[in-house]
Amino acid sequence: MRVPPLPADQWDDSVHEALSTMSAERRNPEAAGNLLATLVRHPKLTRAFLRFNFHLLYGSTLPDRLRELAVLRVAHRRNCEYEWRHHVRMGGEAGLSDDVIDGIQRGEAVDELDRAVLAAVDELEDKSEISDATWATLSEHLDERQRMDLVFTIGCYGALAMAINTFGVEPDSEKHAER
Repeated sequence: MRVPPLPADQWDDSVHEALSTMSAERRNPEAAGNLLATLVRHPKLTRAFLRFNFHLLYGSTLPDRLRELAVLRVAHRRNCEYEWRHHVRMGGEAGLSDDVIDGIQRGEAVDELDRAVLAAVDELEDKSEISDATWATLSEHLDERQRMDLVFTIGCYGALAMAINTFGVEPDSEKHAER
């Protein structure tokens, strides 16, 4: 672990300010989980990141199911166990079946839109651009803002996976993983 979680006795006002948009439980160092506890070592960056991430999670025009499909493909492609574990639970809550989640790892999808979302992740990961063919398929199902939210979701979770893997953030215990 290169950047360990910030010990609870070092959580100061700047940390609490950085987490001010989180629930009271998530602002508690014992319940925050390893990722937040690591990120708060840089409170200003954490606050800025959370604002962006909250849009993607709670303000995005992209349906939750498609968001989780994309995030899980990113987590798989980036070999980010922390992100994968966390979003398997969220994906299930958003309507992804176990079979769909298993297919994400193989790059397989059940319908045209899901295939286009997985292709968008793969193309952005490989070339930093979505092909015309994939964009056209996405355009048949998603409006412009949804497509924009998809691109930023893939980029945000790719960046987060890089940070998690580089910092050595360990998956949360089962107690935290259920949150």
